Amino acid sequence: MNISSLIRIATVAITASFLFGSAGQAADLTVGGKDFTEQYLVAEMTRLLLEGKGYTVEKKDGLGTSIARSALESGEVDLYWEYTGTSLVTFNKVTTSLGPDETYAKVKELDGAKGLVWLAPSRANNTYALAIRQNNPKTDGMKTLSDLAKAYRDGGEVMMGATAEFPKRQDGLLGLEKTYDFKAGRSNIRPMEIGLVYNALSNGDIDVATVGATDGRIAAMKLTLLKDNKSFFPNYALAPVVRKATLDAHPDLQPLLESLSAKLNDATMQRLNGEVDVEKKPIETVAKTYLQDAGLL
Repeated sequence: MNISSLIRIATVAITASFLFGSAGQAADLTVGGKDFTEQYLVAEMTRLLLEGKGYTVEKKDGLGTSIARSALESGEVDLYWEYTGTSLVTFNKVTTSLGPDETYAKVKELDGAKGLVWLAPSRANNTYALAIRQNNPKTDGMKTLSDLAKAYRDGGEVMMGATAEFPKRQDGLLGLEKTYDFKAGRSNIRPMEIGLVYNALSNGDIDVATVGATDGRIAAMKLTLLKDNKSFFPNYALAPVVRKATLDAHPDLQPLLESLSAKLNDATMQRLNGEVDVEKKPIETVAKTYLQDAGLL
C-alpha cells in the first residue's frame, strides 16, 4: 500500500471520528439553569451526574426564566429543570386553577406538542410564597394572604420586596391582586434580586418578601409564610425537561435524570439551599456531596 492510500484511509478515519465520535463516547450535551440557588444546584447536580456516565457537558446557568425557556426551544440547551406552574401560566397562558397532577399532565401535553418532554417530576414544590418577619407592627398578626390584601385595601404602606419578574406575571402579583382583590401600588413594590430580599426583610427595608417555598433561609431566619388561603399559586413541581430530539438520540437520559428527580423533595431542597445560602458552602461542594450521599455518584 502506497503512502497516498494510507493518507486517504487516515483522513477517512479522522473524519468519521469527528462526525460520529469514537465507539462508546457519549455526545456533548448542554445543560441550562436559571439564576437562583436552587437552579444553580440542580444544574450542577445534572452536570456531575451526566459526566459520571461519560457525557461531555457544557453548563449554561444564570439565565432568566424566559431566556432559559427560549434556549431550550431553540436547541441552545438540551435540557434544564423547570417548574410545572411556570410552564402552565407563563409559557402556556393557562389561567384555570389546576391541581398538582393536572398541572403536570397539562404542561406535559402542551409542551410535548412543542418538542419538549417533561420527565417524572420531583416532590419539591418551589411555589411562590410571601414571607414576613417577626416583630414588625405593619405585619404583626397577619397569617394569610387575605390579611395582607386587607392591609393594602385599607391604605397600609406595606413595602413588598419582589423580583423584577414577579409584578409582571399572571402567576405572580397580577393574578394575586385579582384573586385577593387588592392593589399594592407601585410605591409599595421594591424590585430586587431574589437573594437580596432576605437581608432587606431582616433589616426592615421591606415588610413582606416574595420567596420560594423551598428556600433554606425561611427556617434559618424564622420567617413566617402567609397562608395562600384561596389557593392562588399553582403547583411548582421541579422536573427535568428535555428536548425530544435529544431524548430520542440518548434515551438513557430519562432513567438517569429521573433517578435524581425521584430523590428530591421540599425538605431536601430546603436543606441544600440552606447549605449554600446560610452556611455559605460552594454550590459545587453541596451538589457533589449530595449525589455521593444519595448513591448517584
